[in-house]
Amino acid sequence: MINKNSEIHKDAKISKTADIGPYVVIGPKVEIGDNVKIHSHVNISGDTKIKKGNIIYPFASIGSDPQDLKYKGETTKLVIGENNIIREYVTINPGTEGGGGLTRIGNNCLIMISAHIAHDCDVGDNVIIANNAAIAGHAQIGDDVVIGGNCGVQQFARIGKMAMIGGMTGVDRDVIPYGLSIGNRNYLTGINVVGLRRRSIPNKEIITLSNAYKEIFRSESLHDNLNNLNGEFKDNSYVKDVVDFINKDKKRPICTPFSK
Repeated sequence: MINKNSEIHKDAKISKTADIGPYVVIGPKVEIGDNVKIHSHVNISGDTKIKKGNIIYPFASIGSDPQDLKYKGETTKLVIGENNIIREYVTINPGTEGGGGLTRIGNNCLIMISAHIAHDCDVGDNVIIANNAAIAGHAQIGDDVVIGGNCGVQQFARIGKMAMIGGMTGVDRDVIPYGLSIGNRNYLTGINVVGLRRRSIPNKEIITLSNAYKEIFRSESLHDNLNNLNGEFKDNSYVKDVVDFINKDKKRPICTPFSK
């Protein structure tokens, strides 16, 4: 159902089961999937695909031009997965040519009021981004991450899966999977034990991961510490996630307990 007061371009592809409220503006290259609910006063533009089951609240701006001075109007994409909740005043920009041309949002995410996701970001599944958090360009956010209110995530930052970022944190260093990070300039405070338990991860695995965390960050010689991990830790899949994350991009700064 499309409200008669909305402005939908004739070339937009809108599912017959989508529900579009009044004063919504949708551009020509937009594709809206099944059972999408769009409340009033939403603007959706650019080459934007929104898959099934999403709910978008009033005054969200989805797919408008990237906030990047290098952007010169080239066609780039924004793809939003399934069953996300996008609250009021959220802004999400498409990619840029220099950044790969795609911004991607996964499935089952909750993006709260006034959050911003910039160009070329890659956001996983089941991510929660709280009110007023700003995710700068090219950031990579893993599955099951929680980002607290009023956080700022620097461009190109990586946040590993199931990490939790405390409110008002400035993320300028990459956060390991399962890590807890806070601070004006972020540092690690431990492992996200509560999040792991909520995901029904066995206590034995959590204890092994916690013990490995102590070994990995026992000193500031991070890569030496990784090389000295014993077989018990190396064979653990959760520890392996952390080690692989650190080793994947050695040019990026890693958030540690010593980052204060």
